[in-house]
Amino acid sequence: MDRRDGGRQLAKALEGRNLKDPIVLALPRGGVPVAYEIARVLHAPLDLLMVRKIGAPGHPEYGIGGVVDGENPQLVLNDEIVQALQPDERYLAAEMHRQLHEIERRRQAYLGGRKPLPVRGRTVVLVDDGIATGGTMRVAIRALRKAGAERIVVAVPVAPRDTIDRIGKEADDVVCLSMPEPFHAVGLHYRDFDQTSDAEVVQLLDRARAVRMNVSETS
Repeated sequence: MDRRDGGRQLAKALEGRNLKDPIVLALPRGGVPVAYEIARVLHAPLDLLMVRKIGAPGHPEYGIGGVVDGENPQLVLNDEIVQALQPDERYLAAEMHRQLHEIERRRQAYLGGRKPLPVRGRTVVLVDDGIATGGTMRVAIRALRKAGAERIVVAVPVAPRDTIDRIGKEADDVVCLSMPEPFHAVGLHYRDFDQTSDAEVVQLLDRARAVRMNVSETS
């Protein structure tokens, strides 16, 4: 299995579900080839959802939350960790500003600065090429809830069962093709897991947008 094949298999599994006004959001970069195939089959718009970790003061590798882009970017914090560490509000505001700047830089690089598509009242199919611990995915789900998504469906080709169980408590639906044990790492369960390039991300996003524009013009 490669990412595109995983996306085609997920699209087939998703076709039978009742997805109201769906939008497909990919976690870049590896999630984009998977999400492209899903969006193509579902005739749904494709966009990116970028998540940037907020690290603890003095320990940036220790995540206390994350910033998620969107029509209205969201700051999602781990309440237990924040309560224990009690980071200064100015620190949180500065970190959010810094990470939003990086998100905007990446959105400019991938999408030419196009604004995020609105999710309020829609079914969001949230896609990555796999999940290990699920921390990033859970931050993304919580941000989409705050942004008003009506239904959140997580779709991934591979993940450990215990992670899927945790994700399932926060998402409305989870579609996962394979939950191997032992798991170890996402890439071990792919035949081809070469790094997705920036150029491929841009190409697939442009192709998905062109298809949507052609469909709207002929309908």
